[in-house]
Amino acid sequence: MIFSSKAEYGVRLMVELGRQSPEHPTSLKAIADAEGLPLAYLEQVVARLRKAGLVMSARGAHGGYWLARPAEKIAMDEVVYALEGTIAPMECFVHDHTERVLCSHEPDAGRGCATKLLWMRVQGGVIRSLQTTTLAELVEFSRRHERGEPELAPDLPGPQRAAVVA
Repeated sequence: MIFSSKAEYGVRLMVELGRQSPEHPTSLKAIADAEGLPLAYLEQVVARLRKAGLVMSARGAHGGYWLARPAEKIAMDEVVYALEGTIAPMECFVHDHTERVLCSHEPDAGRGCATKLLWMRVQGGVIRSLQTTTLAELVEFSRRHERGEPELAPDLPGPQRAAVVA
């Protein structure tokens, strides 16, 4: 599953805001500089996050951005949905935010899509991971990485489970 740069930059922006004190709003320029991200694109990303109620802002000399609620209360599915609109493992595979999964191949010769079960399971796993991962966990992971502490990736199966070192 590949997410767009909107999702990547948005998650990085949220982690950076999670590292800051809400009493001291952070400018987008400071985040862009710290993360090496384009300011103009971050402005588009933060607009979506504001619309979703995930970040707040204030203008002026002491203005900037901060999290709308504590990082412990922000699940990553909220962030990704705000930025991507949907979470689908394939272009033809769309979840319409109900229990239905739409597949553009189903009308083909009356057979349906042979891989639908696989993509439903992939999508379900990704959504569950996003729902159960909080922004606070990513902030802590970032801090550990900054201190040079290796972090295990506990959900990887078998021999792929190893220390994550970026």
